[in-house]
Amino acid sequence: MKLTMLGTGNALVTKCYNTCFVLEDQGRAVLVDAGGGNQVFRQLELVGLNWMDLHEIIVTHKHVDHVMGIIWFIRMITQYMKSGKYQGEASIYGHAELIDLITDFAYKLYPKKQTDLIGQRLHLIKVEDKEERKLIGHQFQFFDIGSTKVKQFGFTCWLDAQRKLCCCGDEPYNVCEESYARDCEWLLHEAFCLHEDAGIFHPYEKHHSTVKDAAELAAQLKVRNLLLYHTEDSNLAERKRRYTEEAARYFSGKIYVPNDLESIQLD
Repeated sequence: MKLTMLGTGNALVTKCYNTCFVLEDQGRAVLVDAGGGNQVFRQLELVGLNWMDLHEIIVTHKHVDHVMGIIWFIRMITQYMKSGKYQGEASIYGHAELIDLITDFAYKLYPKKQTDLIGQRLHLIKVEDKEERKLIGHQFQFFDIGSTKVKQFGFTCWLDAQRKLCCCGDEPYNVCEESYARDCEWLLHEAFCLHEDAGIFHPYEKHHSTVKDAAELAAQLKVRNLLLYHTEDSNLAERKRRYTEEAARYFSGKIYVPNDLESIQLD
């Protein structure tokens, strides 16, 4: 399986795109979130992916930097379905409150000729806490991350019979996630800024964590690979080096701080 980061930034970035990514395996792909606008289509184009080949999408929560790109996807999918250019069906997965919001947006923003496809070829699917689904040939399990800000689901994805990836969403790890995250092969975790820069970016006030926090967590949970995203963008040229160096002080496994459009083989 390959993971491609379409965006790596937090909600207020201007020098990179908001955090969202694609998981690909054997010619099939699932999109996780879509950032804050239609630039997601440009990001896909830049990594050589045709958005019309995406038939499964996961949405974690309703913050604008994650969900507004989904609203654009609904427009593009239904419009191209109507014109005969989009083949097959599409499914968007999220918790009930989120799917209700997305559905409401769609019916208020788009004409009936497009929304008629919702429930026919475009499926807006509500998933429950702990629910399992098979996407792109892999077993996924959704879970409530226990956010006190806004309801948010993370997920695990089994890479094979022994190894799994855990996505904690864009908030700090909560103890309710332990059974999903402990001993995982890959932990995807937000890192709003360096610990030394906490006084500048105030991550805790925004319910986020520092690189040090995420690295200490990865060590505690005994994960093997830590991928950091959802960061500030004040110094992108040095972000990878500086974040990796700070994380390495607290975590001895492999550390990944991807840039936008970077792909990683999940071996």
